[in-house]
Amino acid sequence: MSVFLPLLDEQEGELLSALSRIGPIVFPSLHLSDLPLPAHCFVLVDQSRPFVLDEAISWLDNGVDKLIVPLAWAKELIELISSERLLLLLDVGNISAVSDTVRNGVSGVLLKTPTVDLDLISSISKFFTGSSIHVLSSASVTPTASLIRGLLGIGATPVLLGSQLTLSATSASQINIADAFLAPIVSDRKDGLFPTVVSTETGHSLGLVYSSSESVKESMLTGKGIYQSRKHGLWRKGETSGATQDVVSIRLDCDSDSLEFRVVQHGEGFCHLNRQSCFGESSGLPALESTLRSRFESAPEGSYTKRLFSDPELLRSKIMEEADELCRAEEKADVAFEAADLFYFALTKCIAAGVGIADIEASLDRKARRVTRRAGNAKLEWLKKPNVTASQPVVPAPHPEEEDTPIRMRTSDLAAISPDERSALLRRPVLKSDEMITRVRPIVDDVRTRGDAALLELTAKFDKAQLASTVVFPPFAPETMVVDPKVGAAIKIAYANIKKFHEAQADTTTLRVETMPGVVCSRFARPIARVGLYVPGGTAILPSTALMLGIPAQVAGCQQIVLATPPRPDGSISPEVMYVANLVGASAVLKAGGAQAVAALAYGTETVPKVDKIFGPGNQWVTAAKMLVQNDTDALVSIDMPAGPSEVLVIADHTANPAFVAADLLSQAEHGIDSQVVLVAVDLDASKLTEVENEVDVQAHALSRVDIVRQSIGKSIIVKCASVAEALAFSNDYAPEHLILHLANASEAVRLVDNAGSVFVGPYSPESCGDYASGTNHTLPTNGYARQFSGVNTLSFQKHITSQEITEVGLQTLGPVVATLADCEGLEAHANAVRIRLRRN
Repeated sequence: MSVFLPLLDEQEGELLSALSRIGPIVFPSLHLSDLPLPAHCFVLVDQSRPFVLDEAISWLDNGVDKLIVPLAWAKELIELISSERLLLLLDVGNISAVSDTVRNGVSGVLLKTPTVDLDLISSISKFFTGSSIHVLSSASVTPTASLIRGLLGIGATPVLLGSQLTLSATSASQINIADAFLAPIVSDRKDGLFPTVVSTETGHSLGLVYSSSESVKESMLTGKGIYQSRKHGLWRKGETSGATQDVVSIRLDCDSDSLEFRVVQHGEGFCHLNRQSCFGESSGLPALESTLRSRFESAPEGSYTKRLFSDPELLRSKIMEEADELCRAEEKADVAFEAADLFYFALTKCIAAGVGIADIEASLDRKARRVTRRAGNAKLEWLKKPNVTASQPVVPAPHPEEEDTPIRMRTSDLAAISPDERSALLRRPVLKSDEMITRVRPIVDDVRTRGDAALLELTAKFDKAQLASTVVFPPFAPETMVVDPKVGAAIKIAYANIKKFHEAQADTTTLRVETMPGVVCSRFARPIARVGLYVPGGTAILPSTALMLGIPAQVAGCQQIVLATPPRPDGSISPEVMYVANLVGASAVLKAGGAQAVAALAYGTETVPKVDKIFGPGNQWVTAAKMLVQNDTDALVSIDMPAGPSEVLVIADHTANPAFVAADLLSQAEHGIDSQVVLVAVDLDASKLTEVENEVDVQAHALSRVDIVRQSIGKSIIVKCASVAEALAFSNDYAPEHLILHLANASEAVRLVDNAGSVFVGPYSPESCGDYASGTNHTLPTNGYARQFSGVNTLSFQKHITSQEITEVGLQTLGPVVATLADCEGLEAHANAVRIRLRRN
């Protein structure tokens, strides 16, 4: 853990070197060109510096861990840069200026304050629950060990100016960096020493020693491995044996009672038995590296290893040969065998060039910090061209640097947080609906005014498709509906299940109630005549959405079913969607997406039929257009429900399978970077939660959409609670789109569900089944609207009409009551309509 963050302007090299061994260093953006950047550093952007996106990206691409940015920069960057790479620079008096969107888009905050008020900072930190808090005081007061401990005690990290730090003894104006670093450390030993794990620079353990304040201070200043012997005082490692150490880093553990030294070990090794480690011989890659280094220095002439080191062409051929064999391997054992061979020859190449495993890991770390990614396409000579077709695009392979980064959620415990903090956990990102409606209005107005001409132009602009006509009418050409036989069979099974469930929902009876003698009230259902179904698409293939919207419209008996979906660049619609359009009896297929498609459905054009209600999910442009047209009385169109990012809440107890839970979380996290994923853990111990988190990380890295998952999971939360009842209470307040119950008695828990779009009960009910084929509908309320809205169902495509039939006898009884109430309201014509009938009798 970082005890403090040093903020350097122009300091001498010795202080910079010493500080780089104990954690990241903050550099003001004004002085970046003047200082060599260490391996781990932050950049503090000046409040007055104008926003330049390329500049921010360049800093991150060049290895800066985090940017500390003012509010104006944060608002621009949060949609473009992962929250883990951003800290918000904020004056302590400007907390109210921070929106939920900004707060959720950064990993922490650096508070600038004239004085350090621990109570105030503690209070502010509750607003940034789950985020790191750093504190920079502008007071000209020398920081003390006591102040550092106080800030760390409330979960805040002090930021200390370079002018306040020294390599000399602590004075009235400066604190020694070792004194600052050791401020929070405690020892449970009578001799006051600190257990210290010594590791290689790649994290492999060498041995266990002890340190004292004096030894740590000397190690920091000299960069050498210096420890405290329990019998002989300071122990300067290798002073007599020659097995010296260069210190790479010194870190404090999470409980502030032990240290880790990472070192470059010289000589025979760390152990007094002349071994690399006190815990036995090394294995795996470190052992291979050691062997190859030894052979590089002393392999006999004519030996195979010597030939590899001295003949670049031979080594190149072996690397290419082993890479090809690895690509051909299929069985697990074969893949491991061939990968080991490739590692051997690749590391031989590295050792010959003076590159070690630590250098490779450092390169991976630098690449992981890049925000600009390569396209990832293979070079032409490595493409197997016969397998690359227009319908099978080359998919970029995941980057190794991304695969190595752990993917984690944030954790909160309901028993340890305040009501305000609990409310914060329920919040979704703020949707800028007013701003988006302003953006889509010109598009909607253009289609409304110019019809097909505008629609064709906008489709060319946004969907990159040049169309001759906007609509396809049945009968649809058979060649446009050709699908893989397996896909066709799957669609038919899904169609049957969804239709069966939605047919059971249809209201086909007339309700008749005689409220009093001679007064009969009725209610009957009629289909909405014309409906528009929006199916997101373009390069994606989404027949499931076409099924979920088309089947209930078909079951309800809607006269016109207009399906709208973005065309592919060649102007065609995916055959899977056309296949479903034919199954559900679509009366037209509109080849357009986005706000322009919504406008065409709402107002109609020369060729696009106008509809009475619009259904379907979409991006923020589609959502904003739907909200705009439903409030236009000229359009006379309604919509299914408000839309927001996809979301899932999973409730799991001790019976849950961690792999199942992780898979369910990821099935929603992959939808988009703004997807909402929540795990409510019912009395789960730390080991069980760790299993779930490890499964999330492993499964996420196996996904092609890992970039998206990394961001959505990073913004998602684990909520710990004590009971199922407490978990369901939280869920009902959250009102999730999808609720998954991994509980011992999951079926019994359903009775406690008040607010949810759809519930998935038990370990074998994955949300994916509801998305595709179980029978329920996957178009569901999001963003907490499950408190007020149902998911799409057959009744969504029907309207209910009431009627009343009153006999003469009935009117004689009811009429006086009606007339009296009409008189009470001063509506004489209402009363007269009754009395004129009563007088004639």
